[in-house]
Amino acid sequence: MGAERERMATVGHPEWGLRDAGPWYAWGPYLAERAWGTVREDYSADGDAWSYFPHEHARSRAYRWNEDGLGGICTLHQELCLALAFWNGRDRMLKERIFGLTNLQGNHGEDAKEYWWFVDATPSHSLLRWRYHYPQGAFPYENLVAESARRSRTDPEYELLDTGIFDDDRYWVIEATYAKASPTDVLLRIAVENAGPEADILHVLPTLWFRNTWSGGGGERPGIRLEDGEFVAEHLVLGTYRLSAAARPDGSAPTPLVCENETNEPLLFGAEPTTPYPKDGINDHVVTGAATVNPERTGTKAAWWYAVDVPAGEAIELRLRLRSDADPADGDWAGASFAATLATREREADEFFVDLTPEGVTAEEAKVLRQACAGMIWSKQYYRYDVREWLDGDPGGPAPPVERLTGRNCSWRHFDSEDILSMPDPWEYPWFAAWDLAFHTVVLAHLDPAFAKYQLVLLCREWFMHPNGALPAYEWSFDDVNPPVHALAALRVFEIDGGWDYSFLERIFHKLLINFTWWVNRVDPEGNNVFEGGFLGLDNISAVDRSHLPPGWKLDQSDGTAWMALYSVAMLGIALVLVGHDESYEDVTTKFLEHFASICGAVAKTGLWNDEDAYFYDQLRGPDGEVAPIRVHSLVGLIPLLATAAAPPQTAEQQLHLRKRFADLLERRGLGEGDLSGLGFVVTREEDDLRMLAMVGPDRLKRVLARVLDEGRMLGPTGIRSISREHEEERFSVKLDGHEFSVDYEPGESTTSLYGGNSNWRGPVWFPINWLIVNALERYYAFLGDGFTVECPVGSGVEMTLREVANELRRRLVGTFLPGPDGRRAVFDGCERFQSDPRWSQNLLFYEYFDGDTGKGLGASHQTGWTGLVADLILQRRPGRFSLLQPRSPSS
Repeated sequence: MGAERERMATVGHPEWGLRDAGPWYAWGPYLAERAWGTVREDYSADGDAWSYFPHEHARSRAYRWNEDGLGGICTLHQELCLALAFWNGRDRMLKERIFGLTNLQGNHGEDAKEYWWFVDATPSHSLLRWRYHYPQGAFPYENLVAESARRSRTDPEYELLDTGIFDDDRYWVIEATYAKASPTDVLLRIAVENAGPEADILHVLPTLWFRNTWSGGGGERPGIRLEDGEFVAEHLVLGTYRLSAAARPDGSAPTPLVCENETNEPLLFGAEPTTPYPKDGINDHVVTGAATVNPERTGTKAAWWYAVDVPAGEAIELRLRLRSDADPADGDWAGASFAATLATREREADEFFVDLTPEGVTAEEAKVLRQACAGMIWSKQYYRYDVREWLDGDPGGPAPPVERLTGRNCSWRHFDSEDILSMPDPWEYPWFAAWDLAFHTVVLAHLDPAFAKYQLVLLCREWFMHPNGALPAYEWSFDDVNPPVHALAALRVFEIDGGWDYSFLERIFHKLLINFTWWVNRVDPEGNNVFEGGFLGLDNISAVDRSHLPPGWKLDQSDGTAWMALYSVAMLGIALVLVGHDESYEDVTTKFLEHFASICGAVAKTGLWNDEDAYFYDQLRGPDGEVAPIRVHSLVGLIPLLATAAAPPQTAEQQLHLRKRFADLLERRGLGEGDLSGLGFVVTREEDDLRMLAMVGPDRLKRVLARVLDEGRMLGPTGIRSISREHEEERFSVKLDGHEFSVDYEPGESTTSLYGGNSNWRGPVWFPINWLIVNALERYYAFLGDGFTVECPVGSGVEMTLREVANELRRRLVGTFLPGPDGRRAVFDGCERFQSDPRWSQNLLFYEYFDGDTGKGLGASHQTGWTGLVADLILQRRPGRFSLLQPRSPSS
């Protein structure tokens, strides 16, 4: 076992939690990239979070709930934070956080307008590496806002590279590497390269500060002071930490600066000051020379100020050490021992990823895997949100506007989180999202199984799950309904971790029983086993707004119904695993067989399947009984393919019990083995008498795949599109109450703000659904075997088994990030700097979704969260891969 695996072995139970985390989690990359413009910081009456706390306030206004910073780390409870700040001598303010446009400023919604990468990370955070490209000219804040406002939704986004600020290579390449000598002894190396044609000066300010818990939260005020050439940070609970800084390359010492993490009240609100040295005191002192740092060098925010003159094309290195008083002092810490610790952690990280990477993976694929994993680890964030206190206001503070008491999240007063959570994107989505999080755990299970299990359990805990059984969707609206993929994720995590932790599986099963019941009672209001749910994560995929239908109209959702069928078979899969551990679970297997049968029977009766088109559609039902199918060939009609599963390998006695219960169920429904139209599709494999349940039988599957695997329709060069390309010419429209609604194929950014804002499910490739389809095809193959083939791609004349089709989809999805025959990566389509400049081209970005025709990355640029599934697609090459929703087959 390597050193990193040994560190991870200190945590092996889903009670990961802040109290029970292992020692190596004491410091981690838990600091958000953005805290401004979030729901938690919004105390307005109208819920306009972006306007209430804009970027311009961030440097001067103390946060209430969590902190942000550049390439930063913090303690487990975020009492103390360490991050970077820079100044190129020309900007109007220090660069302390990533800049981006708000939802209304961007012509395609909110969007970060800078370039940074999560280059490397180990699960225990023993090594973390972050990279940033900082312009040497004045950062074009106003230009980015103005030009983006000028552009319409039909125009591309205006990016920082488009401004010309990086022309002639006038920028700084900055890499920050954290290496832990012990769990509470962190070394920081900051490497600075001048990529420009002339010598220039960069100001580097590693900054240490306490999260402000004393102003609104009522906690005791901690303090930072300068003592014997070190910053000493003292906290009642955390104890004492010291931040030491080595000399500049010329041998001179950096300058210590101290202020308070307190709001600049006169500047922002015209109020009386609470301190002459507010949060922006260091900023104002460095940029304008203002007397806004404490000459006594005490406060709650401190920075070491380096000004380094770097010749053109050359690089320098700065070294710092953050340690607790429990770690030994070392007068020569910045010398040989610093380099040795860094080299050791780098070697251990290499060993960890070599051990993780399957045989046969190319060097480029290994790079994709490692950087995707790094992004997953860097996206672990501290998340504090007490809804009751947020709605009512801080004790002793002014009461928030009364409108808030009936506004956003008002029915979630029980919600009270202080946890480390996996975020979809640390800048665009610095808050958890329920169904995103389920996909995150699949990748995290390969890296940090205890943390992955903790994420799933946490989402179901009583301070997250609503008393009625609903899971919170995301902080912008906890009430939204996300696809119920958590049972499937729990099975995958259990499997990836070795299939030993029955305690975890039991715990999550009992919680998901509550959530399953909520779905049955609340999302199927008519009790006919046809489910609704609105967007269900797919936002603007439909011609109509599925969350806000015209009065009197109802929508039978193909995807909502199929998600519940998948939920049923996933819960059945968990129950069957647990039967081998505890026979009392045998009773609930019938429950989920019954639900699956009922859902498939309802689909057959309601006509969601269109036999003429060989596709599943949503259908509208009007107040007069009129039925109108939404005949759009989209992912909505492919979700039924996912609802396929079987009993895992069991003893002969267990199989006998399952067969008996299955036969009893058929008998109660008046069905026989040869008459299963009301149950969906059942395959019995004669050699071992195993059965598979599926909503889509082999004949229908072949017909559906004829559309899905057609490159002129659903199959794009880098995966399955969200809407068929045929709708580019064949626009679909429907009239409701005198209004016409339509949808067509849009391969890239959405040109409409309808039905989900800047989300776009009208053509691009999304990794999570593709990942689900790949795994469903594997489950089909395990039963249908080599004798069942389909043409792939359609028109090629090449017949493939379903496993070969799954592998072809994997190849296309992973290929999004790989150099093609011409050396160019699809993800960077059209951006020459990213394609050919070695300082840029080797650093990958994991976007939210990808152009359906080119594979170009779109949307959030650091959404390693669910796009991180590319790591699992690579890791599925490891020996012994199979799903617990399918039996082993001889070719597995």
